[in-house]
Amino acid sequence: MPSYDFALILSRPFYEDELDPLFDRTHGAVTVSIISEPEPADGPAAAAHRPYDEPRAADRLGNASCSWPGATLAAAIMEVVGHVEESAPGLHVLQVEADPLLTIRDIAERVGRSLDSVRHAITGARGATGFPSSEMSTAGHRLWRWSKVAAWYDLHDPQLVEAKPTVQAINGWLALRDVVPDVAPAPEDVTSALSLVIPHVA
Repeated sequence: MPSYDFALILSRPFYEDELDPLFDRTHGAVTVSIISEPEPADGPAAAAHRPYDEPRAADRLGNASCSWPGATLAAAIMEVVGHVEESAPGLHVLQVEADPLLTIRDIAERVGRSLDSVRHAITGARGATGFPSSEMSTAGHRLWRWSKVAAWYDLHDPQLVEAKPTVQAINGWLALRDVVPDVAPAPEDVTSALSLVIPHVA
């Protein structure tokens, strides 16, 4: 069974006391953003002392990322969505992203090259030019979008091919669920429908 890399955008980060239920469900395979202060500290009393333009901790978006096994990408995503939402009452998944951002080391591992080879490709030191620009920088490390890097190396990744229609469909389902939950289909119905369609559109 393949493992799929993807990330979830959450309605808020996790509180620390919600981490144990998530760990119990996922055995530490899902990494999430955390609100460091306890939940009550973000109540009305805290709001009175917060600058006007500073959002409450629970008003910030959160994120979760993992490499998760599944018969299909859709099945893997829906399983993790369930684990995340059931571990943190009131939190819900807003969006999914299955085209990961990678460090230089991640790129080297995926393309089977040395770190120096990838660095030379990025800088154009050995003649090859046009390496994709980094998407962002975090903790001092630049990050590159895998689909762009794979295209530059002329690599075919079947998971990327599956990811585009799957993510589009699940993000549509998440939006529908958020606006009119009563008419949104059950997760297993979405997964089943995608398993029939993806082989013909991916």
